Amino acid sequence: MARVVIVDDAKFMRVTLANMLTKAGHEIIGEADNGREAVKQYQSLSPDIVTMDITMPVMNGIEATKAITQSDKDAKIIVCSAMGQQKVVMEAIEAGAKDFIVKPFDETRVLDTISRILG
Repeated sequence: MARVVIVDDAKFMRVTLANMLTKAGHEIIGEADNGREAVKQYQSLSPDIVTMDITMPVMNGIEATKAITQSDKDAKIIVCSAMGQQKVVMEAIEAGAKDFIVKPFDETRVLDTISRILG
């Protein structure tokens, strides 16, 4: 299964995702509450996949996704946000995200998306 870094400024959301993913057999190797920390964790932990919130302090999820994909064009990032507007989805994909999940999370959708992204 996948080694995952969860990025969200809300602890509750990180815990919710972590519970879903560990129950499905994935390993949570890191968590970050802002984009800058996400980039650092990506570089030091080399996760298989990253779940990335968009609206966060310090550095937002779009900027963090761009920074990660500039250093690793094969990075697997799934953007997770309550903001499901078309414009934001397109920005995330253009930044290098592989997919987009809208909060609140649907467990089946989350797990299906991760399985598909991992191939």
